[in-house]
Parts: sequence; structure tokens; C-alpha cells
Amino acid sequence: MNAGDVMTKLFHTLKPDDTIVDAVNAFKTAGEATGKKVFGMMVIDEEDHLVGMLSMYDILLYIQPRHAYIWSEMEEDVDPDLFSGILAKVRSITVADLMSTDVVTITPDTHVMVIVDIMIKRHIRRLPVISDSNIVGIVYMSDLFYHLLHEILV
Repeated sequence: MNAGDVMTKLFHTLKPDDTIVDAVNAFKTAGEATGKKVFGMMVIDEEDHLVGMLSMYDILLYIQPRHAYIWSEMEEDVDPDLFSGILAKVRSITVADLMSTDVVTITPDTHVMVIVDIMIKRHIRRLPVISDSNIVGIVYMSDLFYHLLHEILV
């Protein structure tokens, strides 16, 4: 069993110059189209080559205030305008500003146990599948898990 057996061939992508608002809308639209929540997407250039990944984690990491770790220790309320100000700033940020560019990829022939190892060790929830410099699919951790679970139960 390899990536070609568990990958999803239907995937959505973003462009580097998309805004974060565009990206969030694309996550929502892709989720509605696939019937499952989408938390990240591949980012491609004009030649459809993979240049990065953007996830909800990247966005949340950006909007998290710098000293948020002390909020749980604070007794007074946090200024409600702080969060709305951060969200307003996000509207002008592009996908290229927040995307991860050090993307781990696999091939259709990558064995599923290698995929599991990569996902666990590197805390990766989605892996682009590349063949001859072209994106041919993506393996989501949840799809891999349920595929393996199905194999166990059969």
C-alpha cells in the first residue's frame, strides 16, 4: 500500500498573491465541495508548481498576540479592541506572507508506513504527492488513518 492508494486526487489550491480572506473563503468553499472541513491547502505558482502550503495553524499563529501566553495569568479582561485590530490587519496579508515554503512532499510510490512516520515525526497533517514535478494528489492524515483502520477491520 502506497501514497497512490490513499491520496486524494481532487484538491484545491491557492495562489501566493491571494489574500488571507481569499484563503479562508477557499477553505470554506473546498469544505463544502468535499463534504469535510479543509484546514490547509497547497499554494501553486503560475506554472502550477508547488511553492508552499498554508494552513489554519499558520493563520492562527499570525493573529495570536505576541504576549498571549500571559493572558491566562491576567485577572482583568483583555481589551476587546485588540482582537478586532489584529483581524483588521489580517485582511491585507497575502498567502505568500504566511505560507510555509519548506514543504515536505512524497511520491505516489511512497509506502504508507513511511507516510505515517513522516506525519508523526514532523507533525504534518497533509502531504502533497508529486510525480515528475507535477502535483498529482494529496494525502490527508485523516484519510490515511481511516484507510488504515478499514484495512485493520477487514
